Amino acid sequence: MAVVPELRAQVVSHVQEGMLQAYVDPEKKDTVAIVRLGHVYCFNKKKFTSRKRELEYWRMVNDVKKTLPIAKAARDLLVQVYDTIQFIPKEKDQRKYFKKLEKDLFAQYKPQLKRLNFRQGKLLVRLIDRECHRSSYSLIREFLGKTRAFFWQSFGALFGVSLKGVWEPDGKDKELEDICIQVEHGLL
Repeated sequence: MAVVPELRAQVVSHVQEGMLQAYVDPEKKDTVAIVRLGHVYCFNKKKFTSRKRELEYWRMVNDVKKTLPIAKAARDLLVQVYDTIQFIPKEKDQRKYFKKLEKDLFAQYKPQLKRLNFRQGKLLVRLIDRECHRSSYSLIREFLGKTRAFFWQSFGALFGVSLKGVWEPDGKDKELEDICIQVEHGLL
């Protein structure tokens, strides 16, 4: 039976900016660099059952490229709003802030949203759910109240769009999640 020698390694603690962190083995005078890698995604090569399915896929890719930046802007805005309302103690002042914010948002994004077609609008609702980790309905309800959230949910239901949907990256939204990741990393 072989005896495994005890490892006596130490971490180099005086790492300067831009330098790699390393472990040093004092007995062997050996240094092992530590490199932290980001996420690694593996995607299967796409095989389409028909030409129609391939066209649908590439249409979805183009729609994601058009709507994902808007969803990311919504997420950034949500973070900014949460940071801002922490410093507005009175509920009355918060309501004024939300009314002004809503007016400004309509003025800023209305031209961009008017150019979206129906399919892209439905996709935008899904991507906002993805980016904010909350349903669009719950966001509207939190900021604008139950009545307005009900109105927008009812309005969306007329067109077959549910604001209460939940993002399922491993379920029904798997293909869409894969497309989003590839678009974010510049692979599509």
